[in-house]
Amino acid sequence: MGFGGNLLIVDDTPDNLRFLSGILSQQNYDVRTVISGRMALTVAQTAPPELILLDICMPDMDGYEVCEKLKANPETSHIPVIFLSALDEVTDKLKAFEVGAVDFITKPFQATEVLARVATHVRLQRLQQQLRSQNSLLREEVIARKQLEDQYRNIFNNCLEGIFQVTLEGKYLKANPALAQIYGYDSPEDLINTVQDIGQQVYVRSGRREEINAYLQMDGQASGFESEVYRKDGTIIWVSETIRMVRDSQGRLLYYEGTVQDITERKRNLEELRQQRREAERLLLSILPQPIAERLKRKSSVIADNFLEVTVLFADVVNFTDLATQIPADELVDLLNQIFSAFDLLADKYDLEKIKTIGDAYMVAGGLPTPRPDHALAIARMALDMQQVITQFRCTARDKFQLRIGVHTGPVIAGVIGTRKFAYDMWGETVNLASRLQTHGEPGRIHVSEAVYERLQKHYRLTRRGSIFMKGLGDVTTYWLDGKKTLLDEVTPDVGVSPCVS
Repeated sequence: MGFGGNLLIVDDTPDNLRFLSGILSQQNYDVRTVISGRMALTVAQTAPPELILLDICMPDMDGYEVCEKLKANPETSHIPVIFLSALDEVTDKLKAFEVGAVDFITKPFQATEVLARVATHVRLQRLQQQLRSQNSLLREEVIARKQLEDQYRNIFNNCLEGIFQVTLEGKYLKANPALAQIYGYDSPEDLINTVQDIGQQVYVRSGRREEINAYLQMDGQASGFESEVYRKDGTIIWVSETIRMVRDSQGRLLYYEGTVQDITERKRNLEELRQQRREAERLLLSILPQPIAERLKRKSSVIADNFLEVTVLFADVVNFTDLATQIPADELVDLLNQIFSAFDLLADKYDLEKIKTIGDAYMVAGGLPTPRPDHALAIARMALDMQQVITQFRCTARDKFQLRIGVHTGPVIAGVIGTRKFAYDMWGETVNLASRLQTHGEPGRIHVSEAVYERLQKHYRLTRRGSIFMKGLGDVTTYWLDGKKTLLDEVTPDVGVSPCVS
């Protein structure tokens, strides 16, 4: 059976409210339910509950915004919030903890899990309330020591937090059993007798005690000071200290006293969350351009951009489909991975954006997501290098692979598609024409449009192929990109025309 507690459940789905209210009421919890974030804020301020179960996905005001408003209000900031959500991504959980939640329950609900988490956080909330009360008692001790002595002694000996009194020189005057346990000593007496100078024997970082003392001199008390400390066996843990200065009636400093919490597990969990976040960001950057990934992390609803001028390259490995029927799958995938990895290095070298691979086809673009004036020149350099790189690979003992490459320049629309698996892609006639140029190309050659010709003719040798009919586009004038111009080319430009292809 539960031990009772005042709970507020916020969910816009009546079935969820009925389920949660039912199982919690059976455990003697006093349950109130509301169906919107605005109602939750009103109820929490007028009659604060001990714990709030808050749905993330709600109309008008989602759970993240409700939690932020609760934590920003001094009257409700202390109320622990457990998020309810069908979302189970690391980034969703990270955001939940960032806005101030203490826990996260994933839908569909499991009754046992809900009851266990609620009971844990109600207990923690009551412990925190107890600790606030204890600190208040400590601040009033000089005035009401005799009246509170018995109560203080009980708290001192049985509190789950470490409690101490320390001389001005750094030697323990008093320590409770919890403090001795935190620091790994057999008893409070063992701790007091062994530690003669906490600055040297407790704090790991040299000068840490002096830093805390300096703060105490300015403010009279220090709350939430986090430090690495040594246990008796030499191992290191993290603690959070709340310390105050105790003075006599004449204002003379007598000693320091305060509380200690072992926060090692919390620190470890935070580091694990940071590591998971770094890994999530690394994975995001592996599939999306960095500027796009940054926008996605800022929760842009739709990421789509118009680009007036981008150069698109399609490359297809000739006869790779036939090869796929002749060699084992693992060898085929390994070979294709080697080829595309070599192309990826070229894309990085020329600061171009790999868009995707489709089977044995490779797509790369210049001029997005960050516009640049030399996108066509950069693509030309990569195309020529790709033709060189592909000769390093063989499809048979005698034959080397060849590429058909198509290149076109023009406007595109680019953006992110997908909600769980993201992809940065492009659309428009420019993409279609670049693909058709590759399809109508020849092995070992780079097939370009007239728009590309106009941008490359001053620096590269191009041969006019002629007019080609392409389905859906009509007659299109195309060129072969042969290579970079030399001084001889500048004097006697090549004006030859290769045969037309229909």
